[in-house]
Amino acid sequence: MPEPAIIAHNLTKRFGDFTAVDHVTFEVPRGEVFGWLGPNGAGKTTTIRMLLGLLRPTEGYARVVGYDAAKQAHEMHFHVGYMSQRFTLYQDLTVRENIRFYGHAYGLRGEALRRREEAIVRMAGLHGRGDPLTANLSGGWKQRLALGCAIVHKPQVVLLDEPTAGVDPISRREFWELIYAMAAEGVTVLVTTHYMDEAELCERVGFISRGRLVALGSPEELKRTQMRGDVLEVAMEEPERGLRYLKSLQATGRLPLDEVALYGVLLHVVVPEAERWQERLRRALEEAGFRVQHVAWIEPTLEDVFISAVKAAG
Repeated sequence: MPEPAIIAHNLTKRFGDFTAVDHVTFEVPRGEVFGWLGPNGAGKTTTIRMLLGLLRPTEGYARVVGYDAAKQAHEMHFHVGYMSQRFTLYQDLTVRENIRFYGHAYGLRGEALRRREEAIVRMAGLHGRGDPLTANLSGGWKQRLALGCAIVHKPQVVLLDEPTAGVDPISRREFWELIYAMAAEGVTVLVTTHYMDEAELCERVGFISRGRLVALGSPEELKRTQMRGDVLEVAMEEPERGLRYLKSLQATGRLPLDEVALYGVLLHVVVPEAERWQERLRRALEEAGFRVQHVAWIEPTLEDVFISAVKAAG
């Protein structure tokens, strides 16, 4: 059985008295799309920087495509692609100039570079559009071009740090089609994201909170095993006012509500037992003068599970 593409073992990074990543252990098999989720400041980017060999762990180790990330970073980089959460291409270069620049950085020359240049131009959706300045591209095209430059050398592993932040929904979906096209060719993809609909597209997901891995599994596994309590969906008039009212009941302990959150025009309310509290919740709202369309027991979303796992971890 081949070694996993990514191995993190007791991976720890301290900055003085602050522990950014705290004894994190996980593996990513070859060809898997793996999501790495957590609140801002949870340690996602620090983990990626250790996997890339840009930061040396305080404890533990990381192996990527068989290389020790801390000791063999130079050799490893020829097999790994990285796209940061900040757009890093040169705005004053054309599309093709950026591709050639990154291709040269990875040692590509001649016909090999020309073939990759053409492939990336097509992948970015820019074939037949001339050679525009990168600064003049839309956000979606810029992200696809940045991905193309990150994989110009055909890496075995690609690390994507919030790659679709600030991109419109259609461009995000097109970007994920590219991710799965890479995975179908055997490329391993680790991606951080704040979008729960994107996390649902990952084969497995790791939740990190305050530097610690708090849950790991497929989206369906996490929904079965990590949700504390049941989720009630509430459809009602004035949902924002209803949210404030339920928060007040939660704060005073009048109802045992673990979490209350707004999902579009609906409310998700987490209670210990749905059958016991479903009608009591409806009655409490109606007695307070709210018009309620329904209170339904539903399967948790991955966002519900994420909030539950992070709160349970403290």
